Amino acid sequence: MKTTKQIFLVILVLVIGVTFTANAQKAKPWEVPAKYKAMKNPVKSDDASINAGKTLYNKNCASCHGKTGLGDGPKAKGLDTFPGDFSKGEFVTQTDADLFYKTKFGRGEMPKFDGKTDDESIWQVINFMRTFKK
Repeated sequence: MKTTKQIFLVILVLVIGVTFTANAQKAKPWEVPAKYKAMKNPVKSDDASINAGKTLYNKNCASCHGKTGLGDGPKAKGLDTFPGDFSKGEFVTQTDADLFYKTKFGRGEMPKFDGKTDDESIWQVINFMRTFKK
């Protein structure tokens, strides 16, 4: 009986530890390294880049972030973290460099696109995402 209690306590401590760690990771702010903070979007925001970005966004992002960037894509309900609303101040106040870093490297449920697409494509998606605030 003593062994059963010990096993139960060990499992309980592990479950609490994993839960605490997962919640701490969610609450942790997304820090963008200085190297990326200093970047400027090299892709002109014109009709061509916005349309290219829209195509990529619809293929890779809309399933979670929604067609209009409201965070209401069909996969959003199954996520532990709200994907964000691209028309709101929290998104609008981020720099293109912040968005580039977050898109390129991802975190948690946000997949990384490093190695899956080139940098120009990421910048094009950002140009398209900026149309949501208008």
